[in-house]
This record gives sequence, C-alpha cells and structure tokens, in this order.
Amino acid sequence: MSPTPVTFSSPTAPASYSWEATNEEVAARYDVDLRTIVRFDLNTSPTPPALVERLLAAGEFDAPLSEYPPSDYRRLVAAAAARYDVGTNELLVGAGADEILDVIAKAFIAPGSRAIVPSPSYAMYRVCTEQRGATVVAVPRRGASQSWALDLDAVRVAARDASVIWLCSPNNPTALSEPDGLIDDLLAALDADAADDGRPAPIVVLDEAYAEFVGTSLVRLRVRYPNLIVVRTISKAYALAGLRVGFAIGRPEMIAQLNPYRPPGSVSVVSVTIATEALLDDTILDSNLERVVRERARLTDALRTAGWSVGASVANFVLVDLGSPQRASTVAEALLTRGLVPRTFGSGHPLAQHLRLTVRDPHENDRLIEAAQDLAKEASA
Repeated sequence: MSPTPVTFSSPTAPASYSWEATNEEVAARYDVDLRTIVRFDLNTSPTPPALVERLLAAGEFDAPLSEYPPSDYRRLVAAAAARYDVGTNELLVGAGADEILDVIAKAFIAPGSRAIVPSPSYAMYRVCTEQRGATVVAVPRRGASQSWALDLDAVRVAARDASVIWLCSPNNPTALSEPDGLIDDLLAALDADAADDGRPAPIVVLDEAYAEFVGTSLVRLRVRYPNLIVVRTISKAYALAGLRVGFAIGRPEMIAQLNPYRPPGSVSVVSVTIATEALLDDTILDSNLERVVRERARLTDALRTAGWSVGASVANFVLVDLGSPQRASTVAEALLTRGLVPRTFGSGHPLAQHLRLTVRDPHENDRLIEAAQDLAKEASA
C-alpha cells in the first residue's frame, strides 16, 4: 500500500486529484524520524546549485520583495530564449511546468472535448483535462519490450476528434525517450488527417521536462508545426524544483493564444532572479547532469545485483519491475519503514508491479541499495 495521499476536501473530486504524502505524514504513519526521510518519489535533484545561496545572501532581486515581479519577466524570458535558441516572442513563463500545462488546458480544452494521453505517462495531464470538464482518452503504449513507445497508429486514430494530445519525452514514469523520428512522424500524420477531414489539427503538447538529460530537444519542430507546444522547466536538470519556473515554447501566434490565460505574476521575484542566473550559467547544468548520470549507473548496477529488475533510463529516475503488484506493494512498505519513499502505482495502473525511484545523492542512494540488499537476504533466508 502506498502512503496515504494528501487529497482535496471535496468528496466528489476525481481520484487523480491527490498528491504525495508529506514527510510529516510518512514519519507519523511509519514511526520514523522525520530527519531521516528521503524522497525517492518526486524526481527532484537533491542538491541545489551554489549560486542560490550567493544570490539569497546578496538580496539583489529583479524587484523589491514588497513588489510584484515585472509582468513580462523580461530578463528571465531573454535568458530562457537564449538557452533554448528561440525568439523571446516564442516563449511564455509559468510557475513550473505544471502551471504551463494548466494554461494550455484552459486555452485549448473545452468542456465535453477529448484529450489523448499515451499511457502510462505523467498524471497531471489527466488532472488538467478533467478540471476542464473534458474526457481523457488513454491510448496504451507498446509496453516494456518496445521501450514503452507510443503507438503512433492508435494515437492517430484516437486523435481524429481530440482537442489536445499530451506527449512526454523522455517519458515520466517510463524513463525513456520516444524513438527517433516518431513524434515528427506523428505530427506529420496528424496534419495530413486534419487536411483530409477539413479541420484544424489538434494541439500537440510535448513535455520535455527531462530533455537536458538526453541532450536533445524537438523544439525545432515548432517551425513546421504551428500546433506544437513544447514545455520546459528548470526543476529537474537544474535542481531548482522549489523555485517553480517553467516555460511554454511555440510559434509566436501560439504563445499569443496562451498569454491571456497566464497569471501576471505567479512566479516570485526570488524565483525570477535565481532562474535567470541559472539559465545563464553553463556550469550548473553540466555539473548536475554529470552527477545524475554517474549515480544513475551506480544505483542501477547495485539494485540489479540485489536482484531487482531495473529498466534502462535516460532521466534522473529509474523504473523497477518487481514482478507483481503484491511484491511491489510489499517492497514499498519495507522501504517506507526505513524512511525511503518510493513512487508507487495503484491497482489497475499499467505499472502496478513497478516502483519509480529518483536518483539522489550518493549517501542517500546507498541507503536504498542497503535496503534492497537486506530485502534480498530476508527473501532467501
């Protein structure tokens, strides 16, 4: 059983409207020291860059803390545009990628419409769609033997009456990118189908929250496909999830359609300043990527040696197949009693027999490795 989630108070809220248990809830339920809890479930990078302390100590922000940030986030937009090699009029700022997803849903998903999600994928796509009074059409992915790739033909058929298609590459929670050329092929097929049917092509949202870990992006495809929106964030590769800064990238006319739905100052003055400097500093990204790649290989090897089936990963997390939902639940409970919080998947989920585990600092990963070794010894005793 996964930890008790934090849920909205409304008894009619959909099941997807629930969030991870807090450290305090985990500590109380499993009787562990709050200070020893490690979050292997959130896909965050545990060590923020040194510039955070320097900027906070200096106290020099883009505006006084008594004021709102500049409504156009001008310096941040310029830094992000340079980093992603796009025009400043092709970029919109939000409070994390999640607010960007919400803005997209508000702009393009009407009540009673349909949105496509190749499943499994990031849970917020369902939340954003359902909040708009629309229906999620989950199109099964091709499975582990085919690297969890999206089923182009099935998505294409389902998309004929859809408003939005939610894509994620590298995909959370499968930890793998879509095969080369597949998303380009899908976009071309959607355009052809729309032309045949005499209707606009659906909006395609490509969430690239983990793109830095593979060193490639499909943002260039916006030039050919005006219906494409690419989502980026500083949460993962920059180890700055707590700042809540994300971006939508698309053609200028696409950004113009999104802009009326964004709040004017949802990103704080502190976040704007630190995020701007981080995007301008190549060493921050390079340092965190090197750490993640090194630790991901070490963690994967050690968990496999302990008998766990760990899938390939190009992101800052790994997906572990434990063979059955029952064993996944048992292992999750054992980890939680040690203060180690895994990402679990509910019954009926295509990944019910899996756990997703974030790559963290070496000493934290060592605790997870030790737990896996202990469980292997207990199983063989």
